[in-house]
Amino acid sequence: MDTIASLFSFITWPVSWVIVQFHKFYGWIFGDDTGWAWGLSIVSLVVLIRICLIPLFVKQIKSTRNMQVLQPKMKAIQERYKSDKQRQSEEMMKLYKETGTNPLSSCLPILAQSPFFFALYHVLSAIASGKTIGVIDQPLLDSARQAHIFGAPLAAKFMDSHDKVAALGASLTDVRVVTAIMIVMMSASQFFTQRQLMTKNVDLTVKTPYMQQQKMLMYVFPLIFAVMGINFPVGVLVYWLTTNVWTMGQQMYVINQNPTPGSKAQEQYLNRLLKSVTTHGQVRGRTRRNTLKRIVAKGPDRNDIERKFITGLGKLGLAAQEDGSVVKSEAALTEAEGGTAPKRQQPKRQTKAKRQTATTQPGASKDSGTADEAGSKTSLTKRDAASEADKPKQAGRAAATGSSRQAKSGQRKGPQRPKHPSKK
Repeated sequence: MDTIASLFSFITWPVSWVIVQFHKFYGWIFGDDTGWAWGLSIVSLVVLIRICLIPLFVKQIKSTRNMQVLQPKMKAIQERYKSDKQRQSEEMMKLYKETGTNPLSSCLPILAQSPFFFALYHVLSAIASGKTIGVIDQPLLDSARQAHIFGAPLAAKFMDSHDKVAALGASLTDVRVVTAIMIVMMSASQFFTQRQLMTKNVDLTVKTPYMQQQKMLMYVFPLIFAVMGINFPVGVLVYWLTTNVWTMGQQMYVINQNPTPGSKAQEQYLNRLLKSVTTHGQVRGRTRRNTLKRIVAKGPDRNDIERKFITGLGKLGLAAQEDGSVVKSEAALTEAEGGTAPKRQQPKRQTKAKRQTATTQPGASKDSGTADEAGSKTSLTKRDAASEADKPKQAGRAAATGSSRQAKSGQRKGPQRPKHPSKK
């Protein structure tokens, strides 16, 4: 570890200078030789570094969004080359190259702050050895060696010997208890951060190298920190625990405000958005309007969670617009409830038994019955007369049909015309 830290010795001066400036401020409040003054100086160093790394964090978010946009294409590649893993990997890499997406971009913040981490380790190791470094002169060195955090010196390690810890004015038990607790908290915060990302902010319907990477980091990083933490000074443990807590809070904010499409976090976010629209009748906040704008722009490419959200708006009689707002729409309500307007029902036809019962009711008069009988007789008479009138017509049609059949067969009735002499 000392060898690696020496590689970053070129930034030990700016790191030590920042710590000393914060120490002046906190020393004025808590005292120059207190653990609070030196511990809060390290915490403030972390906050300053993470603020400077915000542009890299934004780049990480954009790359993550590009990965999400590519999810349907990745899924198509997986299904097309299901039996050929090598061809599948080649097509994935080709897709990353064409779109300019880097699946390892999530490691950028960690890689960027690694030099500061090793520089701080180099500074604290020099303090433990009683050597001045950077802008830390002898008076500041003596003050740092006297600073204790919950009874553990700032430069003490879990694996230090009894004599070395005693030279720093502390007991070995206090050092090991404090460092063990900090190592457990550091590893637990790292694991919780990665687990939260895997369980809430990943579209589990598509398996990508990005998912495999995050799953690997979820188990590997806590294990690495647990093993290496026993060789970290207390000040470095303070630094890394602070940066883990910052990362966890930053990720919780991103998951709540800008979740991955198709993830559990998106479902929870859209449920909160639907509840807000139900209460206020409109979309409140620019971030929420931008989210709704992206959902509308997807059109038929929306996932199941987004379609469910649009249906929920339709049941409220609201339709999402391209600018991220909502308006009242009867068509959206009709479509959400069943797709078409209800048809007018025709009255059911009565059965023969009901019709006969209706004609035999006591309210019916005899005259009406007589009239019905007379009408039925008249209709029968007319029908018979029409049939008699049709008989000659039918006979004529039959004769014409017979003659046509005879003409077709070449037979003719009646007197035959004499043949021409030339045809004899």
